[in-house]
Amino acid sequence: MSSSLKKQLSRFIVAGCCAVGTDCLFYYILSHFINLSLSKGISFLIGTIAAYLINKYYTFEQSKKSKSEVVRFFALYLTTLAANIAVNKLCLIILPAIFKYIVVLNNFESVKLFAFLCATGTSTILNFIGQKFWVFRDLKNNGN
Repeated sequence: MSSSLKKQLSRFIVAGCCAVGTDCLFYYILSHFINLSLSKGISFLIGTIAAYLINKYYTFEQSKKSKSEVVRFFALYLTTLAANIAVNKLCLIILPAIFKYIVVLNNFESVKLFAFLCATGTSTILNFIGQKFWVFRDLKNNGN
């Protein structure tokens, strides 16, 4: 793995933690004043904007302003959100049959946790690949 890729991966993890932290912080604050679903929707949007800005300027070091880049980013996030939900649902269906043979995991809370982890892992990988090669691709190096 190249040092550039390692640097981007480590920065992507930092950016993700910052975006999730932003989402969580705003959800917690807003939940004291407005409906929980509305709080979550607003906080998710704020976290997504934070993810865009951090990944653009810090992870992938892009400074050029681009409307199409913003559109690609949000299209990617909508797509990976759909993948996240689909993987979570699939795991909620499949994992109980697997976990019934493992005593310590044979409960719904374990199934939910593993489903969440699988869904989050899937969307994280897809987000990194999509941002690196589609949203924030280095136009100087690939001639596009």
